[in-house]
Amino acid sequence: MKFRFTPVAAALGLAAGMVMSSAALADTIKIAIAGPFTGPLTQYGTMVKEGVDTAVEQINAAGGVLGKKLEAVTVDDGCEPKQGPVVANRIVNDKIHYVVGHVCSGATIAATDIYNNEGVVMVTASATSPAVTDGKNYDMIFRTIGRDDQQGPAAAAFIIEKIKPAAVAVLHDKQSYGQGIASSVREQLEKAGVKVALFEGINAGDSDYSAVITKLKGSGADFIYYGGYHPEMGLLMRQGAEQGLKVRFMGPEGVGNPDINAIAGAAVEGMLVTLPADFTQDASNAAIVKAFKDKNRDPGGAFQLTAYSATKAIADGIKGAGTDDPVKVAAWLRANSVETPIGKISWNKQGDLNNFKFDVFNWKQDGTKAVYK
Repeated sequence: MKFRFTPVAAALGLAAGMVMSSAALADTIKIAIAGPFTGPLTQYGTMVKEGVDTAVEQINAAGGVLGKKLEAVTVDDGCEPKQGPVVANRIVNDKIHYVVGHVCSGATIAATDIYNNEGVVMVTASATSPAVTDGKNYDMIFRTIGRDDQQGPAAAAFIIEKIKPAAVAVLHDKQSYGQGIASSVREQLEKAGVKVALFEGINAGDSDYSAVITKLKGSGADFIYYGGYHPEMGLLMRQGAEQGLKVRFMGPEGVGNPDINAIAGAAVEGMLVTLPADFTQDASNAAIVKAFKDKNRDPGGAFQLTAYSATKAIADGIKGAGTDDPVKVAAWLRANSVETPIGKISWNKQGDLNNFKFDVFNWKQDGTKAVYK
């Protein structure tokens, strides 16, 4: 008979009087930032790192947690699913008990079993795929961002109510995140009776999308939704414009990266993107926004404030539990709510947020964006 190690079982099995763990004896409480710090998606890792770093600095300046300082440790997974388990095992072996990340859904999905089985609290500020948590019965896994099945319907409702297209082409990058959200958008559009003229996957990393652009031109679609990340979205828009495709594009938060402007050029003007609501406009966040800006960090990106909130949730969980035992911290988080820059947050039994708001933004070539009115 095989027995599965679980954090809950481990916690129940701990005998009184055991030698304190190295984490408990340490002068700092380490939080790993797991995400892309090499490769084409590094800016997303930077967004999360800026959020974690700012939160750590503010928490430490206020005295830390249980008399200890927080310490952020950056670990690179390149946003590659195959690197998710490698990074997770490294974090476990380094006896780090808290993770903000992973950033991309594929790498997150690949790492979660390890964290849950080894008693590590993981809070992702950016991975939106439902597959991160659905049907897993995890104790240790949380998010501080909404899911694709929240974001997809929000995008579809906007398309139906505001755009009112004759037909929509839905593209995706064949990956967990991109295909998942594209499928959600297609499902909602079809339920509403909107014609989906094309549902097509592209290969992430390709440099020439002429073939799919030809299909788009022949599909009769007067609006395009793309599920995936900014490098491919930027090329699709630029090459589409060069080939006479005059159709507006929309994408999820994965395309909301300032680097898309350099890729797409003038074709980026008017792109629509679903992003977390702009929490920088909340007056109660003024001091936090100033803390970002004082360090020349941008608080207004897709993931900075969700990452700040993930870090604060971990810190508040440690305070609330009265210990830095991650199993007890996870139990406290599931039973309580936390005040954060993205609002007062709480989690359901899967570790997903009970509520999260996505807004639709109009993207401009000058690098600015505004909520679509």
